[in-house]
Amino acid sequence: MYTNITTSQNQGITNITINRPSKLNALNKETIQELHAALRVAELDADTKVIIITGSGEKAFVAGADISEFADFSVAEGGKLAAKGQELLFDYVANLSTPVIAAVNGFALGGGLELAMAAHFRIASDNAKMGLPEVSLGVIPGYGGTQRLPQLVGKGRAMEMIMTAGMIDANQALQYGLVNHVTTLEELLPLAEKIASKIMRNSSVAIGAAIKSVNASFEDGVNGFKTEIEQFGNCFGTEDFKEGTSAFLEKRKAEFPGK
Repeated sequence: MYTNITTSQNQGITNITINRPSKLNALNKETIQELHAALRVAELDADTKVIIITGSGEKAFVAGADISEFADFSVAEGGKLAAKGQELLFDYVANLSTPVIAAVNGFALGGGLELAMAAHFRIASDNAKMGLPEVSLGVIPGYGGTQRLPQLVGKGRAMEMIMTAGMIDANQALQYGLVNHVTTLEELLPLAEKIASKIMRNSSVAIGAAIKSVNASFEDGVNGFKTEIEQFGNCFGTEDFKEGTSAFLEKRKAEFPGK
């Protein structure tokens, strides 16, 4: 079905693996298209409660964009490349109502780090290296990197990382707040799945509302508090709310219908 990615679904978790090991899983046009399609399938699948994105092999999550595809682009083509990529993949991931965890194994550079930052949060293996090297090629991050990196690590650190085009290791990423956890390569997916299982105990409808509310505070001209009030109110009309509150009052485990 896919050329550059593999997917599997097990016990509420959809795993999406970028699988171009010979290119260190670099993002080309086709891979972005396939990721969009796989994410859409997972978002529409009622059995998928959490999505985990990772890279194949031990060396790379995604080592960047496939530069050979756009080295001869014009100004207009460059702008279109960034706009289309953000719409199809990076903004799409950030705004999914299904939680997306990036399990960063090895290099996450350029578009790879931008993909990880678009996920709702990140965990990393101890061999991970992260950076936005675009200025060393005479260009800037175009898939949301200049916006999401400062939101995650602060303006000063983001400016330094972008201007130096340097890489940081997993422990520095943890210290910066860029990743939530660092573990061994062997334990990376098991840890992602353990966190996913904790998420799955809760109401998927409420989680979707929480994602929308948190994201609202990072949108220009949107009052995040107002969005929170609306989403909070909407929760009262859901079957999950009725089940969650009944279960609490009856001192039993909630069985959320996801509606």
